[in-house]
Amino acid sequence: MNHTDTKYLRNHPTVRRILDESPHRPTETPVLEAAWLREIALEAGADDVGCVGLERAEMASQRDDILQAFPYAKTLLSFVCRMNRENLRTPSRSIANLEFHQSADAVNQTGRRIVQTLERHGIRAAHTAVGFPMEADRWPARMWVISHKPVAEAAGLGRMGLHRNIIHPVFGSFILLGTVVLDARIDNDSRPIDYNPCLECKLCVGACPTGAIGMDGHFDFSACYTHNYREFMGGFSDWAETVAASTSASDYRKKIGYAESVSLWQSLSFGANYKAAYCLSVCPAGEDVVRPFLEDRRRFIAEVMRPLQDKSETVYVIAGSDAEDHVRRRFPHKSAKRVRNTLRPTSIRTFLSGLPLVFQRGRASGLHATYHFSFTGEETLGVTVVIRDRTLAVREGLHGRPDFRITADGKTWLGFLAGEVSLFGALLRRKIRFKGPPRLLLAFGRCFPT
Repeated sequence: MNHTDTKYLRNHPTVRRILDESPHRPTETPVLEAAWLREIALEAGADDVGCVGLERAEMASQRDDILQAFPYAKTLLSFVCRMNRENLRTPSRSIANLEFHQSADAVNQTGRRIVQTLERHGIRAAHTAVGFPMEADRWPARMWVISHKPVAEAAGLGRMGLHRNIIHPVFGSFILLGTVVLDARIDNDSRPIDYNPCLECKLCVGACPTGAIGMDGHFDFSACYTHNYREFMGGFSDWAETVAASTSASDYRKKIGYAESVSLWQSLSFGANYKAAYCLSVCPAGEDVVRPFLEDRRRFIAEVMRPLQDKSETVYVIAGSDAEDHVRRRFPHKSAKRVRNTLRPTSIRTFLSGLPLVFQRGRASGLHATYHFSFTGEETLGVTVVIRDRTLAVREGLHGRPDFRITADGKTWLGFLAGEVSLFGALLRRKIRFKGPPRLLLAFGRCFPT
């Protein structure tokens, strides 16, 4: 800023008015009463509230990401808003999705009102979206700024259930979560509840059309993501590629039926729709929810779970996946439609971090093998992958004695996974090399179908 600019700034009416007032002296970080914050949040529309200091151990995995977005962050205010139960329980997805969308809007508006009130009191604060929009430029890596679930657990608003959703001790699974970041400390941190409201009734296991939730607590992320989020992010990209690859309208209709096109139009026009989320619908946990289940379990199952199980619908699956087997075995009246895996890595790092998400333990039955991956090129990295007893372990570095070795140029490997590079051609050009029984390579591929 030159001398003229400085003179103009000093003589600007706003600047003169501020400078004529008593000088502003920076104060220490304010310490707020948690009870006062709770009152603000409840008045803004929240149904329950908790506060967590960012220095808490539970926030260690999120701290760097939060500080990158909000360098002033010191406290996280977590809150829940209830959803209407019967709207989510109906087999009619239009009604259930309307409830999801309206509840998400309510959470975002509540967070905005909390921040407005805090700003009026001179407290620096911000809130993040309950769902979307997210940092789309990061796809397929972590797109969200704050993971609301661990914050809510630390704030005493519930615990993670078998279905991987937070269960509030009173409201049960029928909630959405929000988080507000504050440049202030609090006088009394909330603490996690000392029990899990999950009843382990396994109704979510029985209701899930893809078999994503195992009786033993195992969760198949890929199965849930492929079907329930078909019209979100990756599923939309897959649809767009299908449009681009179609040679004519009739060719497109062979791949995408009329009803699916209409559903996609509806998602684009009114907000992306969940295909199931039945795990929430049938959950009986929570003081406000559990009584009908306790009084007559058979009736609860008949009225709440059976209509979802009996519904004729398309279930989106990856070819050769455990989900495909589950639909055909457990729900023969539902139609399993094969789609491509949309969890496509864009780097070797995302390939490795994504392996646990797409691992199919059913396809790994009987496989006991150690794989060494040596990647060259822009991402030079050695990785050990062990598949044993239907479990997967991924560890950076080359450890132990391998049963199969793969050496690959990183870009070529990613192109092969995307279906853009021929494995045969890559082998001829020695961009990909392997040593070991070919059956182990085929067995590895079955565990991660595309």
